[in-house]
Amino acid sequence: MPRDLPDWTYDRRRELGDRIRDLRIRANLTQEVFAEMTGIDRRTVQRIERGTSDPPYSSLLLIAQALDVRVSTLVD
Repeated sequence: MPRDLPDWTYDRRRELGDRIRDLRIRANLTQEVFAEMTGIDRRTVQRIERGTSDPPYSSLLLIAQALDVRVSTLVD
């Protein structure tokens, strides 16, 4: 059953996606290469970067490792 979340949670999810996309682009990685590096499906990477998906903590760990940053860098 879906639950309604406060609006600010959607804003933070978009901020997270923007941060991940910016770091990926700075690392000169395409979404395809990034998806291969993380083991996350490319469509899922797209949804995370658009802020339409809530990545689980395990995905954040994989993303942080691929971008050579701490998880806190992603979510701060």
